[in-house]
Amino acid sequence: MQPSPAHVPPPARRKRPWLIGLLAAPVVMYGVVLAGIGLKQEDLLFHPEPLPAGFSFAGLYPPEQDFEELRIPVDGAELNALLFRQPASRGLVFYLHGNAGNLVSWTRNIAFYRQLGFDLFMLDYRGFGKSTGRIASEAQLHADVRAAWARVAPAYAGKPVVILGRSLGSGLATRLAADAPPALLVLVTPYTSVERLATEQFPLVPAALLKYPLHTDRLIGEVKSPILIAHGDADELIPFDHARQLAAASGGRATLLRVDGARHGDIHQFPAYLAGLSQRMEEIASRPAK
Repeated sequence: MQPSPAHVPPPARRKRPWLIGLLAAPVVMYGVVLAGIGLKQEDLLFHPEPLPAGFSFAGLYPPEQDFEELRIPVDGAELNALLFRQPASRGLVFYLHGNAGNLVSWTRNIAFYRQLGFDLFMLDYRGFGKSTGRIASEAQLHADVRAAWARVAPAYAGKPVVILGRSLGSGLATRLAADAPPALLVLVTPYTSVERLATEQFPLVPAALLKYPLHTDRLIGEVKSPILIAHGDADELIPFDHARQLAAASGGRATLLRVDGARHGDIHQFPAYLAGLSQRMEEIASRPAK
């Protein structure tokens, strides 16, 4: 006897594992990307060019340029640095460079500082050039900078010291200047924060995932020194608006130097930049010593 149509059970729904997989794939890929960013932030942010331990800087600079190679011990590593001295030094430029290269590439333009009569100190971060170790945290970066400052700054007591940060170094320079006020803080192609840069380029990446937020915008108001901010209006990596916002957050201490046509990597070649920086350094050099 056949069951009546009213008692026939409905056909079972077919499972569609392919549809579930299709929907889950973007979520899985997003998770993989976030995990990669979390584990590889140093590789994304820092692009060092190591040098052999026995590399010699001799012969890279004019014979009349006196310089000393320094080794600065820090927690678990040793930083390599160069100090270029002038015959009658008017002061010191403590220079924190960008996120790539090494001292060889960053000291190609030392003639500018020599002409102004300022000594120039520059260090390589961990893993850059002959510096040992690896960068592991923002706190470690700041601690290394303070160790370098403690090594060289005391010798310039009574003379003007300029803290200059370029690109990545601008955030480190601002933190240092807030803690140890210089005669002048110079920020070249700076960012409001690395966190903002990251979210501008990767809007789906949570800010909480970033190990190196480097909030210059939160620190610049703590700086009690005069500030010069130089930025090109054609900067393709860090938009000029970052510099504008930093100047606004400085509490009136910053002068904003807009360099027409300058990109991120060539601002130092523009006469307007060189003239603006030279003028400010001449001003501080001519002030009576405190």
